[in-house]
Amino acid sequence: MSNNYKPLPKEFYLSNDVCQLAQLLLGKYLISKIDKKLCVTKIVETEAYKAPEDKGSHAYNNKITARTNTMFAEGGRSYVYLCYGIHNMFNVVTGPTGTAHAILVRAVEPIFGIKFIAERRNIKDIKNLTNGPGKVCHALGITREDNNKQLYLDNKKIYLADNNPLNTKDIYKGPRVGIAYAEECANWPFRFYIKDNPWVSHPKIVKY
Repeated sequence: MSNNYKPLPKEFYLSNDVCQLAQLLLGKYLISKIDKKLCVTKIVETEAYKAPEDKGSHAYNNKITARTNTMFAEGGRSYVYLCYGIHNMFNVVTGPTGTAHAILVRAVEPIFGIKFIAERRNIKDIKNLTNGPGKVCHALGITREDNNKQLYLDNKKIYLADNNPLNTKDIYKGPRVGIAYAEECANWPFRFYIKDNPWVSHPKIVKY
């Protein structure tokens, strides 16, 4: 089944325009092959984080720590971190080495392997399986052990696969979720999602 999905090439991730890439990721496939359970999902919501000027970014002011070190790697790697000590969050590192741009995958639409996804989430409501960033990692079995992994190789546990690009009129742009601490950066229109897709997370509209 996974052979039908062609991995995005490494070059896809190397653009310095993280907002453009965050939109281009919409409709692409996020695939996990963890514990021999193949799960294919379609990315329906993303958020861009642009260092060094973005106060919402972990790498604001080019801050390098044990956690953010992965963000400074060459684009095409995973950045997985723990949020509030509870939820793993899956991000895609983009740009050339040293730029520390990243894209949070906030929500995905289950395509294949829904049985495995539902078992991991232990819920029956299909629309509630993957409509949030913590849910995405739980559903796909992604943990911090999957941090700093190459996403353009289909022989790994996690990779991103190509799909036809969306029409820009089908993409919503607005402020990101839960970053009031980012001051003026909180209102930057760096959140993107597929309009009318039922797997998009809440709230649909953010105001600070």
